[in-house]
Amino acid sequence: MAELIISGPAGRIEARYTPAEAENAPIALVLHPHPKAGGSMQDPITITLFEMFTKRGFSTLRFNFRGVGRSQGQFEAGPAELSDAAFVLDHLESLNESPSQCWVAGSSFGAYLCLQLLMRRPEIDGFIAVAPPANHYDLSFLAPCPASGIIIAGEKDIVAPPADIDRSLTKVRVQKGETIERANIPGANHFFQDKLKELEAMSVEYLERRLSEERPPAPEIKGRR
Repeated sequence: MAELIISGPAGRIEARYTPAEAENAPIALVLHPHPKAGGSMQDPITITLFEMFTKRGFSTLRFNFRGVGRSQGQFEAGPAELSDAAFVLDHLESLNESPSQCWVAGSSFGAYLCLQLLMRRPEIDGFIAVAPPANHYDLSFLAPCPASGIIIAGEKDIVAPPADIDRSLTKVRVQKGETIERANIPGANHFFQDKLKELEAMSVEYLERRLSEERPPAPEIKGRR
């Protein structure tokens, strides 16, 4: 894993990056939660998602939003951080000339931003959004949602209650052929304390299922005469 310093819109952006070994490997960008709740790229959920993508052959990058860690600027909790995410995605794509797929993921505030980024970047193929705070941010901007993904919540989350996510999703439309899946993890709170393994397992199941659906069939091998 490499430590990166990226020149961003508000100055230096601190990042961590693990390149894939395979040529044309898929790429994934992981966004961290709100700093006022202790969020940074060292957040346990962020690291869990980062390592999950890396283990499955993705070139994966996570970073600190402006004003967090060694990233310059002032955290603004909104459009400025979305600008950071778009800029970092550009950088990730510059490091990977022809990725087979592009995914975004995030937790809490980072989940909300990954959904916002999804609406602005047509190259994104899939997403994993963990506990987006739909009680604070309306998800109706997903109109229509251009790519399939999964939204995972903790059953006992009182910061971003699952019921609020479900209620917000009733206003959401998706493009033809795309699907937003929903899942709750029993007993999990907003920070998935003691439930990170369950979160990883659920994310892995979804990611591997999607990758198998996207993978082209093996070419038929004809015997020699």
